[in-house]
Amino acid sequence: MSEQDTTRSIKGEDEVVDLCRELIRIDTSNYGDHSGPGERKAAEYVAEKLAEVGLEPQIFESHSGRASTVVRIEGEDRSRPGLLIHGHTDVVPANAQDWTHHPFSGEIADGCVWGRGAVDMKDMDAMTLAVVRERVRAGRKPPRDLVLAFLADEEAGGTFGAKHLVTKHPDLFEGVTEAIGEVGGFSFTVNEKLRLYLVETAQKGMHWMKLTVDGTAGHGSMIHKDNAITELSEAVGRLGRHKFPVRVTKTLRHFLDELGDALGTELDPENMDATLAKLGGIAKLIGASLQNTANPTQLGAGYKVNVIPGQATAHVDARYLPGYEEEFLADLDRILGPHVKREDVHADKALETTFDGALVDAMQTALVAEDPIARAVPYMLSAGTDAKSFDDLGIRCFGFAPLKLPPELDFAGMFHGVDERVPVDALKFGVRVLDRFIEAS
Repeated sequence: MSEQDTTRSIKGEDEVVDLCRELIRIDTSNYGDHSGPGERKAAEYVAEKLAEVGLEPQIFESHSGRASTVVRIEGEDRSRPGLLIHGHTDVVPANAQDWTHHPFSGEIADGCVWGRGAVDMKDMDAMTLAVVRERVRAGRKPPRDLVLAFLADEEAGGTFGAKHLVTKHPDLFEGVTEAIGEVGGFSFTVNEKLRLYLVETAQKGMHWMKLTVDGTAGHGSMIHKDNAITELSEAVGRLGRHKFPVRVTKTLRHFLDELGDALGTELDPENMDATLAKLGGIAKLIGASLQNTANPTQLGAGYKVNVIPGQATAHVDARYLPGYEEEFLADLDRILGPHVKREDVHADKALETTFDGALVDAMQTALVAEDPIARAVPYMLSAGTDAKSFDDLGIRCFGFAPLKLPPELDFAGMFHGVDERVPVDALKFGVRVLDRFIEAS
């Protein structure tokens, strides 16, 4: 066998682990202020791996070091609308002292690849690279045009990644009508006869906001009834302890129906505590999608112990359900009270699509071919992804990064967590499913 034939015979599942490890070793920590290493090195790595098989990727740099890589692969039927597969290459920071294995080592231990980004989301980046490289080497065109986007800055809202491309280079996505990306397609084992794969069809909207209270500055030894810190602290305490009501969105209703059918019982949305108790490791993920949330995350005030400051500030990560933004903002103002000024630092819309159509059928078909007890079900992501930017172009987005996971692995808990890791077998499974999905889509 010639060297060329040997290269053509390399399967994606044989190289996906190395691709994932190499991506993890590229530190792309995003601190939200351009102080990190940026994504340029990762963008160049991805471009090199795509170019090796004959593709012609482009690198787009929105700010020094903040780079994304995009390539279009011509499909068999170019009259059909295109499909986008997108992933981000940036990661949230990690403190190595907190980890069992260094977060940027890409170490293999206990059957898993460890490191920052193993779950969010260099696993999907590696799976996408692996399956596309295999298909191109073998001369297998996708049924329709396929656009791959490996993006910067998702962890800080996508301003220098997806939003930049959608605003400045929308032609890259010409003719694309559907997309798949992160935080979906992973498994939840119900029993030995059924494994659910959660496909993201909705996302909460976002209001990252700054709260400000102005008071009267003065000496710390005096009686002082106009203390900005006191006023703000009381408001933040009310907000942090407030429990917003459960709202049954279309996605939640569909998820409960599917889960109830799987469990053989009717699930009552008014008794979600009992439902969540049945969900093991995904309870946290699902629980956050049942209601609006507002979590205080930062406080700031004062400069000296004996000086009462004239202003106090706080930051809040607020998320709202699709269709409930107006209600949510009214609730916030009522809880905070008249003396607290709130302003958005970053805001983005909520998303929700239906769980139907040929693309959903392709997901189910691909999953069952590799896992006979698989059933795809929709769910809502409590956070947000680059799908929000692509929705601006009218692209229908899903979260589908397929992974068959051990029941005992707390996968949801590893997003932005310590000891992030992905099973080697899950990566290989994902490559096989993605290949079938592309072929069926």
